[in-house]
Amino acid sequence: MQYIEKEKYQQRLVKRQRTGKIFEIMCIISITIGIGMLALLLWYVADQGLHKLDWQFLISFPSRFPERAGIYGALLGTLYVIGTGGLIAFVLGVGTAIYLEEYANDTRLSRILQVNIANLAGVPSIVYGILGLEIFVRFAGLGRSVLAGSLTIALLILPIVIIASQEALKAVPSSIREGGFALGASKWQVVSILVIPQAFASILTGVILAVSRAIGETAPLIVMGALTFVPFAPDGFMSPFTVLPIQIFNWVSRPQHGFHEIAAAGIVVLLITLILLNSVAIFLRHKFSKNLEG
Repeated sequence: MQYIEKEKYQQRLVKRQRTGKIFEIMCIISITIGIGMLALLLWYVADQGLHKLDWQFLISFPSRFPERAGIYGALLGTLYVIGTGGLIAFVLGVGTAIYLEEYANDTRLSRILQVNIANLAGVPSIVYGILGLEIFVRFAGLGRSVLAGSLTIALLILPIVIIASQEALKAVPSSIREGGFALGASKWQVVSILVIPQAFASILTGVILAVSRAIGETAPLIVMGALTFVPFAPDGFMSPFTVLPIQIFNWVSRPQHGFHEIAAAGIVVLLITLILLNSVAIFLRHKFSKNLEG
């Protein structure tokens, strides 16, 4: 009887190992296909656009002629919109996360807020564009300006920033808080001096990754009124603007092959910007982690 049970156990074990091996192979195939498609796409973009990428392309404005067209206005507009929107989302998102995680009691209202913040992180970006059009462009009277675009982008990434900041604060050991209270520190002293410095590297990483996502968003800015052709650089927060994804889309929609090549060059610029932002996130995380260890 024991022999039969042992044999059945061995058969189930072999079956589970076989199933696990099949699943592992399927995962490897999926990863290989994904990385292969990405590599093919990057190679195609680089092959089409690298020879167009020069200093003149970076400092020139859009033109009806592809050989004269550049990306300066869209690049500056992207820096304006993403920089301002990221700063607004950082202040509001981190402040909200600190309140919910450190000060708010576990009430029904706080639980409802948590659920809604999580749901807002999955809302399609075009919905935020409609919201930005109604609130900032029409109701607040900001027009189709850099400030309206920045506030729309801030709304888009705000739930992600809040969630990332909350997770960073949760990761701080409770013993640090208890030690601060034991030494007679107030709630604000514990949060500002002990908790936030411990979580700041992870908070900053989450903010930069959220901003990296926002750089590639086109739908919300098109809905709220970003221009598709801007032959000038924005000179302030109330100036009309365009951004890199919209400018690239405008060039891709043209029938001339020359515009397709400079669109590929614009994609390369956008990818370099994303890589730089993620590199900054890695560097800052490493720097703050070393400072804490020191």
